[in-house]
Parts: sequence; C-alpha cells; structure tokens
Amino acid sequence: MRILDIDLDFFLMDCCPLADFGKRPPAIGHEPWEYGRVICFLEKNCGLSLSSPIPGRIFKTHDEALRFWVELEKKQELNIPFHVTHIDAHSDLGIGKPGPGYVLNTVLALHPSIRCDLDRYYSMHQLDEANYLLFALAFRMISSLDNVRNPRSRPDIPEFAYSDASGKYEFIQLSSFTSKLFEGNNGPEPIIPFNVYNDYKSFHAEEAYDFASLAISPRYSPAIADSLIPIIAKYFKLI
Repeated sequence: MRILDIDLDFFLMDCCPLADFGKRPPAIGHEPWEYGRVICFLEKNCGLSLSSPIPGRIFKTHDEALRFWVELEKKQELNIPFHVTHIDAHSDLGIGKPGPGYVLNTVLALHPSIRCDLDRYYSMHQLDEANYLLFALAFRMISSLDNVRNPRSRPDIPEFAYSDASGKYEFIQLSSFTSKLFEGNNGPEPIIPFNVYNDYKSFHAEEAYDFASLAISPRYSPAIADSLIPIIAKYFKLI
C-alpha cells in the first residue's frame, strides 16, 4: 500500500526558521506558492485528481501522521509495511533535538512486536514532528521511502541513510551497537529503499496512493500559507 505524506512547508519559496511555540514564522521571504503551481504539482507529479479524492486527514503537526497510520493498521485498513512518499522541506528523520539516539539505542533494542508505544515516547519527550519518520522506520512500518524536498531545503538527512559514490541516496538500514546485541532475538533491521528528490520536478508518482495526509506545521510555515490548505484538501476525502 502507498501513503502520500505532505507538509505545508514544502510549498514555500524558502524554508522558514523554526518559530517559538505558539508563534508562526515571518511571511517575508517564505511566501507560499501560487495556487496554480500547487495544483500542477499535486496533479502532474503526485497523480492526484479532484474527481477521485484520496482518503486522508489534515493535522496540525506532522507527527500526527504516525498516529494516523497506527490507527489505520489497527482497523486493518492499512497493511504493514507500506510505501511512504514524504513531501516535505525536511527529512523528519531525527536531525536536531531530540535526535536519533533514543531510537537507535533504545527502541531498536526492543522486540519489534512491542516497539510501537507512542504514548510512552511522547511522555518521555522523545517523539515529535522532527523524528516521527525515524520512529516509523524503527517500528518496521515502512517498506520504501521517498523524500521530495523543497528546492531550498537545507541538508538534514542523517548519516545512517546510505548513498553511492555520487552522493545519490539508495537505502536506509537502522543500526547501532545496541541493536546488534539484540539481533539474535529481533532479527536484522530491514533495508528500506530510499530516494531523495532535491528537484521536485523530477518526481512522478509510480502508482496511485491509498491514503494521504497534510500537516500544517505552524512553527515551520507562516500563517499566510494556510490559504493553501483548502486547495490541497480538495484532493482528500477526509476520514
């Protein structure tokens, strides 16, 4: 199955500095794309259609996508593992605080059957909108991952993503000294094909998506960007 995972900050002229809690970044220099450009990307690159909206949701912060996927899996509407197309100015793989250390050294030590304990990770302030995809990888939910980036995205892809001699990303396989110790019980961590599209124009969805979501990410996008929400929402059948 296939998930389209969109963040509003992808559709900005430049990436915003992270705003303080409860505030939005300034609009100057970070204006949203014009409507026609957004529509063209959704239809031509992502294969969306107004006549066939995709079941999906709109969230405030991007980590809510992970809870959405867990909910769909429990309802047996989403089969694990699944493909994710991550349309975002950021990788959300753990760069910055709280970082990847907890996932690599603690979560990977757990048996896969008990790793998906979101409330525990939130209570420990380890799971947030900047690393939820890393948690999803540790939960072995994702079979393959694409990151379609804003043209002005800053480097933020962790070292555990493998690239070839030319710098092209090929796959992710999570690993740590701790995870190796428990490999006999947990099995090896899966190899996840990983594609990065720094030029979004080179991305074209290979197949239709089963579910989609949009994160507003208010600390990463100015308030004026909210005007794009109803434009994008037209391609969703909200559930």
